[in-house]
Amino acid sequence: MGKILGNGEKMHEALLYKRIGKQGSNLLHCNLCSHYCIIKEGEVGKCLVRKNIGGKLYSLNWGKSAGFAIDPIEKKPFFHFKPGSRVLSFGTPGCNFRCLNCQNWDLSQAVKEGGKGALDVPPTTPAEIARMAKLNRVDGIAYTYSEPTIFYEYAKDTVLECRKLGLDLFHVFVSNGYFTKEMLDDVVKENLLQGIRIDLKFINDEKYMEVCGGHMQIVKDNIKRVHALRGKIALEVIALIIPTLNDSEEDIRKLCKFVASVGKDIPLHFSRFYPQYRMQDLPPTDEKTLLRAREIAKEEGLHHVYVGNTNLENVENTHCPKCNAMLVKRNGYSIEKNVFGKLSVKEKKNPKCPKCGQRINIIP
Repeated sequence: MGKILGNGEKMHEALLYKRIGKQGSNLLHCNLCSHYCIIKEGEVGKCLVRKNIGGKLYSLNWGKSAGFAIDPIEKKPFFHFKPGSRVLSFGTPGCNFRCLNCQNWDLSQAVKEGGKGALDVPPTTPAEIARMAKLNRVDGIAYTYSEPTIFYEYAKDTVLECRKLGLDLFHVFVSNGYFTKEMLDDVVKENLLQGIRIDLKFINDEKYMEVCGGHMQIVKDNIKRVHALRGKIALEVIALIIPTLNDSEEDIRKLCKFVASVGKDIPLHFSRFYPQYRMQDLPPTDEKTLLRAREIAKEEGLHHVYVGNTNLENVENTHCPKCNAMLVKRNGYSIEKNVFGKLSVKEKKNPKCPKCGQRINIIP
């Protein structure tokens, strides 16, 4: 649904909101992300891109993509979903977090830092994105760079447009995990996504709020919800290790224990921090800390643990958790070996280690 504003621009009505209060009230309750903002007439939610106009909620960043790229799926990173595939990546201005270390802050925090002018970009329609994906012969589309939850309507319309054109593409979210149950229910109902990669930024709620502006438990609950959709939506978890904030062995072990309690075969990525945005005073993560984090994760029983954003060798390969056979060998974002690449369609539905027969949590 659209509304023509004074400048001639068409606004798109948001999904997942309801009017609250007395009859005739224009007070709106947004149910898209877990801030569950109550938005007054003329105001915006915490994401700064959903606005109450005349008692209806509008998405201000629909169609406002600030960039496109063709990426290997490993860059997202997804290691257990379609290894070696290529995705069309894009995002929009705005985010429901305020991460002080954000590496994409010029996009995610664009509205906060630059005001309404951040949204003054030429629109790109879902139909144009679908045609772009077809032209570049990608395997899927990744909604990324900023939090895809807050451009959900745009993402959903893009998925549906791809279907309309008969494109056999997969769709994945690279998310901070702060979406609502209502949003995830809509994703499942419409079969919109085949994968969600979730950041678990801290294992301490105070630090989550201090650095990101959100609550830890909500993210943990959503990791559990997505894992419960196994077979429908693939899940991978990433933990950025930041010096002095979450790099203690105690914090790392707590995080690993949580992930293992949900599923020991959930792929867990430890990522190296580099000074960004409002955290320029901290050093990059010590590589020894990342290697120790990997050891701790294995001690806690996790099957597939990776270290990213480094030049370390043999920390991004996939091995069989039972016999340790090399299954997928990676060199940067390139795949040098993939034992699942030549499986039949039937075999890909139940991928196993060719050496010992162990079932592997991977979607070839």
